Amino acid sequence: ERSYMNKNVCTFYICCCFVLCCRPPKLREISWLLFVFFSSDIEISRAQSPKAVDVLAKEIGLLTDEIEIYGQTKAKVRLSLLERLKDQPDGKYVLVAGITPTPLGEGKSTVTIGLVQALTAHLNINSFACLRQPSQGPTFGVKGGAAGGGYAQVIPMEEFNLHLTGDIHAITAANNLLAAAIDARILHENTQSDKALYNRLVPVVNGVRGFSAIQLARLRRLGINKTDPGTLTEEEVSKFSRLDIDPSTITWQRVVDTNDRFLRKITIGQANTEKEFVRQAQFDIAVASEIMAILALTTSLQDMKERLGKMVVANDKKGEPVTAEDLGVTGALAVLMKDAIKPTLMQTLEGTPVFVHAGPFANIAHGNSSVLADKIALKLVGEKGFVVTEGGFGADIGMEKFFNIKCRASGLVPSVVVLVATVRALKMHGGGPNVTAGAPLKKEYTEENLQLAADGCCNLQKQIQIAQLFGVPVVVALNVFKTDSAAEVDLVCKIAKQSGAFDAVPCNHWSAGGRGAVKLAQAVEKAARQKTSFKYLYSLQLPIVEKIRIIAQKVYGAQDIELSPAAQSQVDRYTRQGFGNLPICMAKTHLSLSHQPERKGVPTGFILPISDVRASIGAGFIYPLVGTMSTMPGLPTRPCFYDIDLDPITEQVKGLF
Repeated sequence: ERSYMNKNVCTFYICCCFVLCCRPPKLREISWLLFVFFSSDIEISRAQSPKAVDVLAKEIGLLTDEIEIYGQTKAKVRLSLLERLKDQPDGKYVLVAGITPTPLGEGKSTVTIGLVQALTAHLNINSFACLRQPSQGPTFGVKGGAAGGGYAQVIPMEEFNLHLTGDIHAITAANNLLAAAIDARILHENTQSDKALYNRLVPVVNGVRGFSAIQLARLRRLGINKTDPGTLTEEEVSKFSRLDIDPSTITWQRVVDTNDRFLRKITIGQANTEKEFVRQAQFDIAVASEIMAILALTTSLQDMKERLGKMVVANDKKGEPVTAEDLGVTGALAVLMKDAIKPTLMQTLEGTPVFVHAGPFANIAHGNSSVLADKIALKLVGEKGFVVTEGGFGADIGMEKFFNIKCRASGLVPSVVVLVATVRALKMHGGGPNVTAGAPLKKEYTEENLQLAADGCCNLQKQIQIAQLFGVPVVVALNVFKTDSAAEVDLVCKIAKQSGAFDAVPCNHWSAGGRGAVKLAQAVEKAARQKTSFKYLYSLQLPIVEKIRIIAQKVYGAQDIELSPAAQSQVDRYTRQGFGNLPICMAKTHLSLSHQPERKGVPTGFILPISDVRASIGAGFIYPLVGTMSTMPGLPTRPCFYDIDLDPITEQVKGLF
């Protein structure tokens, strides 16, 4: 029946249809459930043969010279497309956010994919999904992949979850090149005179001595308007050659895309060749790198170069910021990132186009896919089309940062927020027992309990109110599980609409694909016709502390904030250094509206503690730390990798989910 299915899947469907049509109603239901629930995500993905990526590219309006093909199913899209389509009106811009989740997640990715499948494959409306690239750390750890699931996923899911087109590897290489440059520079400055250092920084090559372009730029920043290396005074030579980095202020860490808890604190420089320059350092997971955040927020290659150069890696001994530009590494970083800046084109199970690009952490960074992917997709879908993207964690984190950080960087105005909820999560917020990843759900979550679901809707109501602070209509997508009763589903949808949602729709896309999200798509299409009054939550001109307070009180529901002495000192330093007008990116637990993960529902009356304040100057935001925040996950007792394998005959990957 459906043109996007391959021959084997169609044959299977015909057999199932025969069984379903020739059995009594109860057996028909059982047959369908067996068909759906006994297939793993990777089996469902593999059962569908994706269309060739060059065919997909042609269908959505890309020219041959605007794509760079990676194998059969992926392609990079060149940024020149934006110039060609600059006069094309943008489509509608939809953000998928969620209520405060359980540790299991509530299905924002599947809703995103189910929604675009419904729009395009079932309602014939142009649409595009824009997703983050998943880190391989969680893929091999406990969370698994992030391609969606069931009949609402990106395919091939193993390529989506593993390596993709190498963007995270490029970020890792660039990040660690900068880290190496910092320590090497300190070593060389500690072991050489001004003259020796200058002679090595500006050597004679083929009888000619000259400054590189990035060195000339540094001279200009220092107020030294000279171009001949031989004309600098001794004072100018010293000023140019020495960065005088204070090792205790280094904030730039090395990264690796693996969950490795033993790299959370390390000692570097122990070899004799490093001349006793030893210091404590750490590794972060690769997606926590500021370069990843820059990739997600940049608007062009030139903008990316400028952002990379602005990255502050430490302070000098006078308390002034030291940047990647000062270290002379900006151009090299841009070279390593020149392909990563291009979004990767893939597709859903039903052939709807998907951009996979960037994957910043949703705590110390903003947790959204790239501005460039959104901009390109909005041009491709046309004025009546839809671009659906996703914000990490709950609406209080991913959505707030989407509006206050990403929309400021892009200049784009959202049309609709889709707020994902589950009966399971609402019961947890209503006082249900703890939900633990890997452990069976308690009976409160598998049996009907209307009171528990109703009590938990306070969190849903609060998240709707948060979206309304920004003047954007909200459609609630209730991600339905097989254990949810009809009465529970009806109750949640009724409360959501009474709480100000434009509409609330139960969704079955996991088991039915786009067909299970048609009502959601229709609701989103209607909501997008509403006139929006989009506004930011705060003015950038406000002091840093006041911007933090506004987010804490209006979004989280805190009574007030309390800064530690260290946090206040950093605020004062950033303000003095001229970074006070940047937006705020709160680093807070995603498991509660408050700073305490165990406090569910809608906590009130709490004081939000700010333990530290840091800055990602290249990305363009200040990030306060609420409590402690790990930037390197660890492996559990039984990681996902126990189930992952490779068939040496077919070369097929097994066990991914």
